[in-house]
Amino acid sequence: MGIVLKQSFTNTIILFLGFGIGGINVLFLYTHFLEEDYFGLITFLLSAANILLPLLVFGMQHTIIKFYTSYQTKLERDHFLSTTLIIPLIVIIPLAFAGSLFYETIANWISAENPIIKKYTYLIFIVAVFMGYFEVFYAWTKVHMKSVFGNFIKEIFPRLCTSFLLIAVYFKWLTNEQFIYAVVAVYGLSTLIMMFFAFYIYKPTFKFNLPSNVKEIVSFSAYIIVAGSAAGVLLEIDKFMIPQMEKIAEVAYYSVGIYIASVIAIPTRAMQQITIPITAKDMNENNMVEVEKLYKQSSLNLLIVGGLFFLLINLNIVDMYILINKPQFTKGIWVVLIISLSKLVELALGTGNAILVNSNYYKIFFYLSIAMAITIIFLNKWLIALIGIDGAALATLIVVLLYSVIKIFYINFRLKMQPFQLNTLKVLSLIGVVYIGFYYVNLPFNPIVNIGLKSCAIVLLYAFLVDRFHISQDISSLAMKYLKRK
Repeated sequence: MGIVLKQSFTNTIILFLGFGIGGINVLFLYTHFLEEDYFGLITFLLSAANILLPLLVFGMQHTIIKFYTSYQTKLERDHFLSTTLIIPLIVIIPLAFAGSLFYETIANWISAENPIIKKYTYLIFIVAVFMGYFEVFYAWTKVHMKSVFGNFIKEIFPRLCTSFLLIAVYFKWLTNEQFIYAVVAVYGLSTLIMMFFAFYIYKPTFKFNLPSNVKEIVSFSAYIIVAGSAAGVLLEIDKFMIPQMEKIAEVAYYSVGIYIASVIAIPTRAMQQITIPITAKDMNENNMVEVEKLYKQSSLNLLIVGGLFFLLINLNIVDMYILINKPQFTKGIWVVLIISLSKLVELALGTGNAILVNSNYYKIFFYLSIAMAITIIFLNKWLIALIGIDGAALATLIVVLLYSVIKIFYINFRLKMQPFQLNTLKVLSLIGVVYIGFYYVNLPFNPIVNIGLKSCAIVLLYAFLVDRFHISQDISSLAMKYLKRK
């Protein structure tokens, strides 16, 4: 776990900084500097682009990670990487042509409930292309175990630029409309920077000869493209469907709740930058002992760290919304708790998704993703109509819980490994006890003071109990190294 912990730690710091900047944007700058309809609009456009992304790049970001280490010579790798840049164009160009032909029909359908969307519909495609090629170049660097810079460009750069753009809106240097276009330009610049860095890490001699295993690559990519699209649906469909059934401002309220809860996913997002290529490498080498070891370690360690974030967020949530000082945004309080629970479930899965995608049974990931996408669409349609944005959050929790259990059982059935151990039960018990213990603790001070005092108490108690019950050797060793340096 050495390289995993080292790069995961650096990536976690970057993600924290990114989430910190993003938190300032979402909780304060967006809510106070941008009109709610435009806040909802930019959220909708980015979510729709994320849904489209896997289709446009034909799953090449996953294909690079799975197959790159299987090539032994530079010539083979150059052929492969050249192919991964060309194949997306085979999808992008025809779709761009079709989109231009049927633009009015598409735009009218998407903007039926909220006409503000129509003018900006074409930006969804442009942003999706930028995002897609960014992920391709990012995967290019990941397979060389150079994930940190790409993580910085992905997590910090666009959020920092957005902060300046929102300030520009406040001072009326930009209009609300110009802000939308400027955000799109930021994503284009991010992709350009990532491309130059990828070529700096490894610049192939571009030879557009198909790799020897092209049939296997196309087969894998075809499955992953649909699975990736389905996964994108799971992540973004709620923000896409809410404007079809509610006022677009509801997306803004929902987005704030989602953003707060998504802090819990920081550990897994950080660790995945390095565990995914390592899992792919170990599986290509048939080193199943290491795969299982990483599976268990990642599940336990992510659950411990994510559990702490879960407690800090949900036990301080009332004071957080008081700080936002926008009463209408409190509609998202229940969204925070529900999505937080779904994030904990995802953390407990550890490297499970990476194992499925990089195994010989990757096709099951395709079928599960399709089933998840269909389920989430039907649940969203029913629950949003029933209880509004809380219904969108509940639909996500139900689907994540159901299909995570299925994945765990399937991996155990096929590969005879599962992520849990006795310490997993200890962590879950610890999270429950601390949550109940602090739930009714309401301090009478300023919200910032309340959050600070309660957070310190939670962290100290949680850390003490994790160490006292010897729950994770990895985390205890990392803490001891840090304390010795001090």
